[in-house]
Amino acid sequence: MATDLDRPYGCTAKPSSLLNSIFMSIANMAGKMLVSTSSSKAENTEKWKLADHLRFMVMLISWLMLWGLRFFMDLFSCSMISPPDYHLGGSSTVRRFQLSPYSSSATGEALPSSGSSLDLSLRNRVDVDGLAVKALVKALTHVLALLNEIPASSRKYQYTMAMADQIMEDNARHGHSALLRVNRLALASSFTRTSALLYRCLQVQTSPSGDYGDSWHLRAIKAIPFGSCIASYMKAITMCLNAAFSWFDTATTRFQRRDYNVEPDMMAEKLAQELLWVTNKLRCYGGVNEALVQWSLASGLASLSLNASPRVQGSVVKISAFLFRELTRKDLEIARQVKFRLLVLWTPLFCHASNDHVYPILTSFQKAEIERAMDEVISNFPAMEQELFLTTWLENYAVSVSDWPNLGLAYDRWCQSTREMVHH
Repeated sequence: MATDLDRPYGCTAKPSSLLNSIFMSIANMAGKMLVSTSSSKAENTEKWKLADHLRFMVMLISWLMLWGLRFFMDLFSCSMISPPDYHLGGSSTVRRFQLSPYSSSATGEALPSSGSSLDLSLRNRVDVDGLAVKALVKALTHVLALLNEIPASSRKYQYTMAMADQIMEDNARHGHSALLRVNRLALASSFTRTSALLYRCLQVQTSPSGDYGDSWHLRAIKAIPFGSCIASYMKAITMCLNAAFSWFDTATTRFQRRDYNVEPDMMAEKLAQELLWVTNKLRCYGGVNEALVQWSLASGLASLSLNASPRVQGSVVKISAFLFRELTRKDLEIARQVKFRLLVLWTPLFCHASNDHVYPILTSFQKAEIERAMDEVISNFPAMEQELFLTTWLENYAVSVSDWPNLGLAYDRWCQSTREMVHH
């Protein structure tokens, strides 16, 4: 007993017989190879042959394996032993334990303190809440993504939309900030996805062959001798590649007739209406800021919307008008760059969209309200940004058949402020 207790802590376990046998066999092999290599070197002074070099390398590898095995045996033979419950001090054996304020003196077993239990329970609660929020976001995002894929003519389309509405209403009914955040995250993801699908659909309609005219590098090639022939070949190759990529995008986004049995313009109309619905929901659940930022960056969609069908233009105009009204809200902190990009990108659509009428489908009150909102936002821009925006507005307004939006008062005010700067 005394002999066992006198062993140093961590070295009481012996290696297994298998490890011992492996260790001894490798040691013997390495030792024999070392002796044979040394004796052959002493007897023969000629250069080593290839076999001698290989034998020496095997010997070195064997010694390296021997060291690694020894380290492995020392490491795991000590780490697998649990700390002892006894401490030797002189000749007497004393039980090591400490009494906490909440421990039992009869048994010597310390009970967990209330502070540590509370911290552990709070950490577990946070982990559970985080997993629950992620699960709800994933589920709602999936339902909203299904709306983009299900044809509007299907009887399950309204069922899926009602399910998404029900999930969001139940989340909002509890009034918990985490559940409201679930709605905003899922709707922001749906806004991004739907606007990207709408852009690709309009791109397929307007440029099916991918011919966007000569780029700057083709014009530069044409300027050199025999450059026209080279540019023609390059343009043909580019058109073929663009057509292939366009076909691939069409197949992956399911815009083909065999998938949905609908025309691309009908698909674009469906996506535009869904985007309008998502925008309204973002406004209801306090996530309109995300829609404002994304809409201010959608330059490609803004340019393609100018040539879209009247019904698609109507939905896109309603989205832009809805977001323009949000720019004047006092409880929203919107960056000035976001406001400027929104006005520059989407005001041309206001001027050119007809929707089979002189004006887009907006009431007279709505049009007047949007004009006032635009005028208020423009007045807070610096003079240079006012000039850039008003110049863009005038270029589109002067050539369009529409009389809306009429920002003549804002233009006159900018001219007057510029004259005052000259006087000063």
